[in-house]
Amino acid sequence: MGWMTRFLSAVAFLAIGVLFSPETFGSKSDGQHPPKLATFLKLAHLLCYSTAFGAALWVTFIGGIIMFKNLPRHQFGNLQSKMFPAYFSMVGVCCAVSVGSFGYLHPWKTASASEKYQLGFILAAFAFNLSNLFVFTPMTIQMMKERHKIEREANIGEEVGWTKNQEVAKVNPKLSAMNKKFGMIHGLSSLANIFSFGCLAVHSWYLAGKLDL
Repeated sequence: MGWMTRFLSAVAFLAIGVLFSPETFGSKSDGQHPPKLATFLKLAHLLCYSTAFGAALWVTFIGGIIMFKNLPRHQFGNLQSKMFPAYFSMVGVCCAVSVGSFGYLHPWKTASASEKYQLGFILAAFAFNLSNLFVFTPMTIQMMKERHKIEREANIGEEVGWTKNQEVAKVNPKLSAMNKKFGMIHGLSSLANIFSFGCLAVHSWYLAGKLDL
């Protein structure tokens, strides 16, 4: 994922540059842009936003739950450890592009209050994804590997769901302590993901208000 991290960093710096100095990239304070450029930026914003929202919806409320209920826990955990860095990277890039295109079309100095709020929501979603990508996910994966080692020593982990883990933890202080540490970090990661999804959901309300069907 090294190349993805570098790519995400480049896109993030570009988006921040557009946000804080849109004039440098040719943005006009009166909001008037060449029709083709405006259409391209709107399309980029819409596609990247919808990709981020759709991915967050699927991973958070559908895909992850289905996998948890049908895969052996260690297999599920190993799959998640590969999937989540890619997921947060993709959503992060999409949020960065959305921030850049929205900020270019609506420069902060002349943007309305609602436009500034929406820019703030997209920025917040971007920040929550970065916190997951660079902080919570690496910690969660490391603790998961440590817990898997403890579980293998207790001959559990191939069952589906939490049943044997909870039963063994009652008589295994080491596993019980690791469950608490893992639960705390995983909880923070999940919370950041939910907040990110919430910010994207709020922006969907704003976009719906712009539709003229």
